[in-house]
Amino acid sequence: MEVKEMVAKARAAQAIFERTFNQASCDAVVRATARVIFENAEMLAKMAVEETKMGKLEDKIAKCRNKSKGIWYNLRDKKSMGILEIDERTDMITIAKPVGVVAGITPMTNPVVTPMSKIMFALKTKNAIIIAPHPKSKLCSSKAVHMIQEKIQAMGVPENVVQVIEEPSIESTQELMKSVDVVVATGGMPMVRSAYSSGKPSFGVGAGNVQCILDTDINFEEAAKKVVFGRTFDNGIICSGEQFFCYPKKDKEAVFAAFKKAGAYFCNDAEKKSLLATLFKDNAMNRDVVGQDIEKIADMAGIKIPAGTKTIVAEAVGAAQADQICKEKMCPVMGCIGYDNFEEGLHIMLDNLHMEGNGHTCVVHSNNQGNIIMAGEMLTVSRVVVNAPGSTTGGGAIQNGLAVTNTLGCGTWGNNSISENFTYKHLLNTTRIAPLCERIRIPSDEEMWG
Repeated sequence: MEVKEMVAKARAAQAIFERTFNQASCDAVVRATARVIFENAEMLAKMAVEETKMGKLEDKIAKCRNKSKGIWYNLRDKKSMGILEIDERTDMITIAKPVGVVAGITPMTNPVVTPMSKIMFALKTKNAIIIAPHPKSKLCSSKAVHMIQEKIQAMGVPENVVQVIEEPSIESTQELMKSVDVVVATGGMPMVRSAYSSGKPSFGVGAGNVQCILDTDINFEEAAKKVVFGRTFDNGIICSGEQFFCYPKKDKEAVFAAFKKAGAYFCNDAEKKSLLATLFKDNAMNRDVVGQDIEKIADMAGIKIPAGTKTIVAEAVGAAQADQICKEKMCPVMGCIGYDNFEEGLHIMLDNLHMEGNGHTCVVHSNNQGNIIMAGEMLTVSRVVVNAPGSTTGGGAIQNGLAVTNTLGCGTWGNNSISENFTYKHLLNTTRIAPLCERIRIPSDEEMWG
């Protein structure tokens, strides 16, 4: 089917969907969508690993289960249509309406849960959506969409409310983006920039290069376990996963011992040189290492790692441009550097962010609320994860208040329109009915300016 025909069918189906479904029936299909992925997590995760040749099966299963559960938990009690609010002070009434047809651009790094999340947000707001998967993950992405289609159509959702481009290409995706009402683009920076140049309102994501800092007042072994878990989850392809950590110099011995116990291998200078040559080609990330097992990366770099190694860590000689290890690495490899005081550590993180990853996410391991707030005030990021793995909580978690999603806005720092986690509310237009409220007295000039 041609993209033009898909969009026309989506518009017709969306009009029926908007007219015939209410909040309860919409919520029922959103819940059903989540359960499709939750209940078929193992099969879909296996398809994703086999097709994309990246990531870890057990982690992709966990993603399918946790994201479906978390997004439904967030959406289940939210009002998303009709009158949203009546302002008690002004009597202004806010009414929610669908945006129309959504283009959901999805990546090969998260080829199952990203289509699912975009579909859930669209259904929650009575929009139609067309998924354009990455060509290298088209089979598993299409399978997930087809399973969702089958389930929700049995519940009365019009056939073309949810669609997928079966044979995606750059040309078809660009045509789709130019034909819909809004674009939600999750993936690499070239695709996000293409979305922004489509001429349609677009929500994109920024580059990840998550910086992490360890304070002096923490249990280093507990923190190291969380950092290593965050770095190695799904072989490091999660954009909110830890990339680099700063530690107090005075505690270096204890910090390194904790990381080694957690499965980190600290490479020497010669090994680091070989590692960097493997990770980067012409100063850009080598695609051959993305999402690969640590054993494969070590073999590529000619580094002999002990059995049980989960991540390779290289010490940086300085921040940002001073050392390539400060760049984003979408595999189980980390950089680190020591600081003399906490504020200095934050400045190192800022330097790294300004080079790459500005606006995304940082992780703080601390029990000092003043230092945690200092990090939030100083760092140009949209999310500061506290005492938890960034990879599994930066995209939202039931316990932390961040909307569960696979699309993480990075604000103007990351050239995005939002500095929060993308969710259903971003797929709503609102109409405001604004009468003059006679209860509100207009102040005199003297009262205003005197």
